[in-house]
Amino acid sequence: MDTHSKLVGYLLWIFGFTGSHRFYFGKPISGTIWLCTGGLFLIGWLVDLFLIPGMDREADRRFTQGTASYTIAWVLLTFFGYLGLHRLYLGKLSGLILLAITLLAIMIPPLALISILFIAVDFWTLNDQVSEKNAGH
Repeated sequence: MDTHSKLVGYLLWIFGFTGSHRFYFGKPISGTIWLCTGGLFLIGWLVDLFLIPGMDREADRRFTQGTASYTIAWVLLTFFGYLGLHRLYLGKLSGLILLAITLLAIMIPPLALISILFIAVDFWTLNDQVSEKNAGH
């Protein structure tokens, strides 16, 4: 079963000092550490070049394969998270709520903090959300 893509992992590794590849493979704690420390001062980022195949195998074992694509969900979150498209892709009404909050934040800037909170939570939980969708919950 192949839930995650090594190719996508390596593409995200290019920006690995932000922890993006670690979030993608379901490692939110180390992803956050990488984000806050520049990939452990670039040393961890370089080591990850060799760890990605193992992270991919672990993610493939851990997460449920199904109709929802982890890669599509992650691309939508990474590039359009503030629009809630990743949540809509998973069939969640909360995607419309996130979109509405983001649009309101144009007029009321402090509301942008709520959008950022939604996105931060999703970076920590998106793999589990996709897995639940694929398991039929």
